[in-house]
Amino acid sequence: MILIIDDDSAIRSSLTLMLKRAGKDVMAVSGPAEAMDVVRASAPRLILMDMNFGLSTSGDDGLTLLRQIKLFRPEVPVILMTAWGSIQLAVKGMQAGAFDFITKPWNNVALMQRIETALELTADLAAAPAEDVFDRSLIVGESKPLKEVIDVLRRIARTNAPVLISGENGTGKELVAETIHRNSMRASNAFVKVNLGGISQSLFESEMFGHKKGAFTDAVADRVGRFELAEKGTIFLDEIGELDLACQVKLLRVLQDQTYEVLGDSCQRKADVRVISATNADLPRMIREHTFREDLFYRINLITVRLPALRERREDIPLLATHFLDLQCRQYGLQPAELEPDARRYLMSLPYPGNIRELKNLVERTLLVCCKSRLTANDFRAHYVPPANEKTSEEEHGGMTSLQGLTLEEVERQAILNTLRQFDGNLSQAALVLGISRGALYRRMVKYQIQTDDTKTDTDTE
Repeated sequence: MILIIDDDSAIRSSLTLMLKRAGKDVMAVSGPAEAMDVVRASAPRLILMDMNFGLSTSGDDGLTLLRQIKLFRPEVPVILMTAWGSIQLAVKGMQAGAFDFITKPWNNVALMQRIETALELTADLAAAPAEDVFDRSLIVGESKPLKEVIDVLRRIARTNAPVLISGENGTGKELVAETIHRNSMRASNAFVKVNLGGISQSLFESEMFGHKKGAFTDAVADRVGRFELAEKGTIFLDEIGELDLACQVKLLRVLQDQTYEVLGDSCQRKADVRVISATNADLPRMIREHTFREDLFYRINLITVRLPALRERREDIPLLATHFLDLQCRQYGLQPAELEPDARRYLMSLPYPGNIRELKNLVERTLLVCCKSRLTANDFRAHYVPPANEKTSEEEHGGMTSLQGLTLEEVERQAILNTLRQFDGNLSQAALVLGISRGALYRRMVKYQIQTDDTKTDTDTE
C-alpha cells in the first residue's frame, strides 16, 4: 500500500487516481495524526507526503512527521513533495532520512519513475537471492573491504537508483560504474562515460544535451548529446566535483525533471537514463564552502559506494599484480611471467598514493624493461618511483636509486634493447610488441645509437 499525506484534497485525489491507474493500492490522509495512525497499524510500502500542513509554511510539521515515521518504520521509503522555492526544506528532509523529493507542480512520468525506483530498491535491499548471477569480472580482489563493496553493488545494480561512487584517484571508480551497468536491467543499452572535469561551461549544454545545426555560430551540423546517446542505458558522470555551479544548475534540472532540451530545438525530450556519478572530492566540504549545490548532492547520492584505497586492501595486491602481468603479457605478445615470493612481499609493502593505477604502471614498466619470466623484488625495486614526499634510504644519504639515475630516454632505450633481444632482432615483431610502427622503431634505434649489428634484420630471420 502507498500512503499519501497532504492537506490539499485536490492533490490527494489526483495522486490517488494516478496511482490506482498504475495498479497500486493507495490510501490518502490529510494530516500527521491520521498518518501516524496508519503507520503504527501497518507498514506502507511507500509514503508520499507534503512538508507543510495547515497555515504553516516553515516545514517544521513535515520534518517532525518524517522523523516519527522513520522512528516507527525506518525501512519505508518516503518521497517528499515541496514547492520549487523550498528546496532547502527538502534537503533537510533528505538529511532526516527521506528517500527522495519532488517539486510541485510535478511531472507525472517523473514522479512514477521515482516511485517505481523506490519500490524496486527497497524490495531488492530486503532480499537479494543468493543464487543471483553477478558479473564482477572487472573487479579483482577478495579482501573484506572489497567484498563489502561488491555486496552493495549486487543489491543495487538491478534498480534505477542514482549512485555516487567516491574514492581516491586510481581506485577503479569507472570499472565499478561499468560493473553496475553490466548487472542492471539496462545492460543491453549504452554505457556512456563523461569526464565532467574536461567540459567547459560554454560547451556543457552542447556536449550533454546536443545541438541543432545553426543553434550558435560554430554549430555547422547537428550534434547528439551524451544524454541522448545514453537513452535507456547508463550515463557515468566522472569527476562531478569539477563541475562549476552554473553547470550544476543545468544538470540538476535534468535529474529532477528527467527532461532536457537540445540547443536550437524547443521541444522537451525525456531522459530515460540511469545516472552514476563519481568523485574524489570531499563534496560535503564543498557544500559548506558553497562550491557544490546541496540539492544536487542529494540527487546524485541516493546510494553512495565508497571504494577503499589500495593500502586498505593490501591482501589484494598480489592478485592485482598477477592480473596485470597476464594482461600485459598478452597485450605485448610476451611469454607468461610470474612473481617470485619476495616480489609479492615487496609490492604489498609500498604505499601506493596512486592506488591501483600506480600498481598497474609499476608492473607494466618492470615487465617491459626486465623482460623476464620470473620477476623479483629487486626488479620492482629498481623501477619503483617513490612519491614526491617519500625519501628512500639512499636519498637520505645523498645517493640515488637506479631508476632515479635514469632518464626517460634511457628507460625507453633499455626497453627497445630488451624487446629486440627477446625477438632475436626481428624489427617487425619488436615494433608490434612495443606498440609502434617499424619505421618509428628504426628512428628510435638511430636516435639511441642502437647499432643494427646488435640485432638481426627482418630478412635474416624471415
